[in-house]
Order: sequence, then C-alpha cells, then structure tokens
Amino acid sequence: MSQYDLVIRSGSVIDGTGQQPLTADVAIKNGKIAATGRVSGHGDREVNADGALVTPGFVDIHTHYDGQATWSNRMSPSSHHGVTSVVMGNCGVGFAPVRPTDHDLLIELMEGVEDIPGVALSEGLSWEWESFPDYLDYLSKRQFDMDICAQLPHAALRVYVMGQRGADREPATTEDIIEMRRLTEEAIRAGALGFTSSRTLNHRSSKGEPTPTLQAEHDELVGMANALHTIGYGVMEMISDFEDLDTEFELLKSMVGSAGRPMSISLAQGISDHGWRKILNKIEYANDAGYEMRGQVAPRPIGILLGLTTTLSPFTTRPSFTEVSHLPLDERVLALADPGRKARILAEPTGKGFGTMFRLMDEGRKIWLMTDPPNYEPNPEDSLNAQAIARGLDPWSYIYDVLLQNNGRSLLYTPFANYAQNNLDCCRDMILHKDTVMGLGDGGAHVGTICDASFITSLITHWGRDRVRGEKIDLPTLIKCQSRDTARAVDLTDRGTLEPGMKADVNIIDFENLSVRLPEIVNDLPAGGARLQQRADGYLMTIVNGEPTYIEGEETDSLPGRLVRKTGADIN
Repeated sequence: MSQYDLVIRSGSVIDGTGQQPLTADVAIKNGKIAATGRVSGHGDREVNADGALVTPGFVDIHTHYDGQATWSNRMSPSSHHGVTSVVMGNCGVGFAPVRPTDHDLLIELMEGVEDIPGVALSEGLSWEWESFPDYLDYLSKRQFDMDICAQLPHAALRVYVMGQRGADREPATTEDIIEMRRLTEEAIRAGALGFTSSRTLNHRSSKGEPTPTLQAEHDELVGMANALHTIGYGVMEMISDFEDLDTEFELLKSMVGSAGRPMSISLAQGISDHGWRKILNKIEYANDAGYEMRGQVAPRPIGILLGLTTTLSPFTTRPSFTEVSHLPLDERVLALADPGRKARILAEPTGKGFGTMFRLMDEGRKIWLMTDPPNYEPNPEDSLNAQAIARGLDPWSYIYDVLLQNNGRSLLYTPFANYAQNNLDCCRDMILHKDTVMGLGDGGAHVGTICDASFITSLITHWGRDRVRGEKIDLPTLIKCQSRDTARAVDLTDRGTLEPGMKADVNIIDFENLSVRLPEIVNDLPAGGARLQQRADGYLMTIVNGEPTYIEGEETDSLPGRLVRKTGADIN
C-alpha cells in the first residue's frame, strides 16, 4: 500500500521561502504537503521532475473573476500561468450585495471599469443572491480549477445601502455608515477576505459615470475599516489618484490605524502625477511607524493591446473608421485597405474621449508590434514610429498598414504605465522593495484591451532568465514574491510554500522552455462574447489541493478548487 497520494521525484525545488533550489522529492497526502527532501515512501502516482523546477502554486491577489466564477469552472487566463489561488472583488467593483433593481447598474459599472461586455454579464450572471453571504453560498456550491477568494466591493455595498444616492456619490449619512459597517462585518464573518474600494477617475461606468466610491468621505471609509477591527481579521485593497497626496494618504493611513489590519494600494509609474516613488516613500514611512501597508505592483508595463480584433485601435473614434467597425473582420480589412478610406481616416481628428489614449501613443513612439513570444521590454528603435522613419514613411500611415497585416489580426502594444523611460528599471525597484507585493494582473477583466494575467509568467521568465537591458532577479526571490508573499499579504497562511502541512498547490516547470504566448481573441464568454486569452508553454504540471489540473498546458478532468472562506485565523 502506498504511503502517499503523489510523489514528485528529483526536481529542483524552490520552496517559496526564498531559500536556494534543492534537488529533492515532494510528497503529497490528503491535499497537503506531507514531506520534502529524500522521500523513501512510494506514492499512488509518481512524477519524475528531474531537470524541472518544482515550486508552490502561484497566488494572484488582484483579479476580477467575480462574474466568470459564477458561470465557468476555469479561471483562465490565470490557470494557464501556474496560478492555484486567486483573489477577486478588487477595486471596489463586484456583484454583491445587490438588490434586484440594481442589477443593470452593477453590470454597467463592471463593464466600464473592467471592460467586461455588458451583454456577457447580462447573459452569464444568474443573480441567485442578494447579500454578500448569499453570493459566497452560491460560489461554495461550485467547483473550479483553482481556489477562489472573494472580497467585499465598496461600490456594490454603497449602492445596496444608499440606492441612487450612493450611485450619485452623495455623502453617506450616519445611518448609512452604521449599516455599511454592519454589512462589512457580516461579509467578512461569512468568509470575505476583506473589502476594497476605488478613488480614481479612471474608473467609470459604461455610461461614463464615476465609480460610486470616488468621493467617499473619511467617516464612511473609517467606519468600514472599524468593522475589521471589531472582527480582528481581514484586509483592505485601495486604488486612488492621490490628487492631494498628503491628504489622501493620511486618509488611507487612518483606515489602517482604525482597522489595525493590512492595506495594499495600487502602485505603478505613471498612474499618479505625484510619482510612484513619493507614494512608495509614504508607504515605507507608514510601515516604519507601525502601519501595515503595501504597494501592489506589476512586473512589466501595464499596456493596451490595439488591433482590429480588440476593443481599441489607434484610429478608434475617427468617423471613417467607425462606420465600418461593425463589419466582419475580413470585410472590414477589405474596406480599410481602400486608399481613399485610408486617406480620410488619417486626415480625421481623434474623437472626443480618445484624446488621452492617443497622446499616450506619442506619434507611434509608444507603439510596438506584438511578437510571439511577446517582448514586454521593447527597444525604442523597434517602435512603429522608429520603423516608419527608418523606411522614410509617415508614421501613422505605416501604423495603419501594419494594423491590416496578418489578415487584420496584428496586435499592437502601447504601455501606459511602468514604461516612461522605455525600460523596466522602475519595475525592478518596485519588485524588490520590502513594502510591496505582486499584483495588478486583473485576470478576468479588460477582456478586449489588456491581457495581464500573464504577469506571473513574465515575472519568472523576464526577471529570472531573459532580461538583457538591465539587472535580473534571482529565482528564489521571484518565486517567493508570487507565492508566499502574495498569500501572506491577504492572510492566506496555509499556502504559498512547499513546507510540510501546507496545501498541496504545486507547479512543475520546464524553466528553460517557459514562455508567454501571443495573446489571442477567443469567443467563449456568455452570449458568444469575445475576450483576450493568453496561454503559456513550459508548465509541465499544475497541482491544486493535491490533484493535477493541467498537464503540459492541457486541462485535466479534475476541478479540486473551491471557494476559500477566511474565518478568524483559519482557512475553511
């Protein structure tokens, strides 16, 4: 009789603690790591990992699978990148609590903030819940390819308590605040990891309305934070424009002080006019003073994918472009190839609402053609502007022609954060800072514009192996960043390392051949909706709760992932 359910033999084990690799075996029993080192006992299943990396499963703390988890068993793209636990409900948006009269409002908010098609949400969401505990109960009946964790979204809560007043961003009354605090406590006692909120003008509904939480005042936010103090556990996640840096940061710090609980804050170069270093300095000073705050950071640029198959192109909103945008792709390419139409489009001004994005493209100096595999630290001389100038061509005319290549399936890339200096030195500094944590991948969101759930694979390959334009980072640090550190940041203390007694979430990786593939459009959302998908090569096996869920990138029949409810110091 076998002593273990599964034994992984002779892999190069990077256990998530930051320790150097060790050639060892990993034994699994009853969904837990049973032993590491030289394992003499046998398993019902034995896997030879000689020549491969063996790491903990990766924990992604910033996703938006709130809708997808209600209709799909698979949390892709994340599941293609070694992720075994995700945290959703970020940025204050989600689908519970909700009254039947507010379904459309929450759909419009998610559609606008996170670029998830409203028609897909309308078709896919069953709305078999009202309260946040109801929502968790619904999810607890489902099975997934990874564990999922939920957070209480402030926008949904505000609308639930205040109705239209909440959506219109009116100040909360004392009674409103008392009720929001009560429901926050109720949600976290039911198993939410914490609560999230947004204070950025970049977050708007599909109708252009700012998020309901944009101007939430001190008493409202601190009132919700006090719920965490009462319970004694839970975390907070925030995004802010930091328009008045000192005042805004003091507000966030007062929330942490009142809750006595951790907070993570979205942090990237270019998102705030004050600069990421000033914000990170304030985070560092706050931690030195006893406030547990982290900057949530990314390993590469945050960038928009442009094309004829995605939501945006460089010529979006120009009338002669828009009038053929409804055509099937092959007919659209034919129409756009007409020299007369091309001349009209190039002569037309950028439409209202697209000006900021157009300026970010910087006459094509910030646009690159996506290659396979993608290069997320491209050289300025490879930009489409530079290529056009080298050929003696007008940049926008050249960009237009590139857009039509590959039968209209070319993808262009324009970074809007973390690439101001045309390199990723800022990301390296953020990754290595003691008061940051990896995040911002937005898996499940921005389905027609951004595909950053692959951040995890880029973190490991670019920084651990491929970077040529600057210093790299050692693999044990990178693995720890995306496993133990992310898990601890949201109080998931039962996963993130390969130590005995921890959850048996494991990756076996062919590191030499690990790579991110080119993003592609797939039509697998409800109502046939389109979304960006991005797979990876090199993940030989991903194991969740002791069961292989993916083998050489292909899904197995196992769905061992469940809703994780955080209750007190334990994980249920």
